[in-house]
Amino acid sequence: MGDSDGEVTVTVLAFGQLAEHLGGRTHERSLEPGTSIRTLVIELGLQQWIDFGLSVAINGQRCTLDAALGSGDEVALLPPVSGG
Repeated sequence: MGDSDGEVTVTVLAFGQLAEHLGGRTHERSLEPGTSIRTLVIELGLQQWIDFGLSVAINGQRCTLDAALGSGDEVALLPPVSGG
């Protein structure tokens, strides 16, 4: 069905409540080239976490939600830390 050259594959690492919501800590996703982390988060059904202060990283480097993803990237989704 699609041209496999038209997609990139990324690994999503979810932590804390995000991992619970997704049903596990590690997930692989196929995306259109140039997809932003924000779009990925929305596709995963985690849009509400953006407003709560979701932090993200690509390949271990913190970045913005508007960063574009490339094939083989590892995306970490880090829920906000609540203190007490």
